Amino acid sequence: MKTRGFESLEVYRLAERLADEIWNCVTGWGNLAKDTVGKQIIRAADSVGANLAEGSGRGTYQDNRRFIRMARASLYETRHWLRRAYQRQLIAEINIAKLKSLVDELGPRLNAYLASIGPVSNK
Repeated sequence: MKTRGFESLEVYRLAERLADEIWNCVTGWGNLAKDTVGKQIIRAADSVGANLAEGSGRGTYQDNRRFIRMARASLYETRHWLRRAYQRQLIAEINIAKLKSLVDELGPRLNAYLASIGPVSNK
């Protein structure tokens, strides 16, 4: 697939990487874990990139900024589900370290992307 628009954003590609890593972890879980924590964490992680994509297509700085904030909220939800998965021994320590590294990098990048988007209104 040719890269342009939101696909070329490093923050978007990092969000994709996080979502794909989580997917790879969850696919090996048992049915109960997949149907509960697994579905939630996949939806939350996928939502980070989806919100970045949707915001870039909205056409206004204000809308894009709103969707970046939603992406950030989805990242926080992902963090919650990662904590639950780790506490319930669904994700090994080595995998959680890799995922935590991606989450820790993605948060500041989302904030930087938000700060870079157009003029901030005084509202």
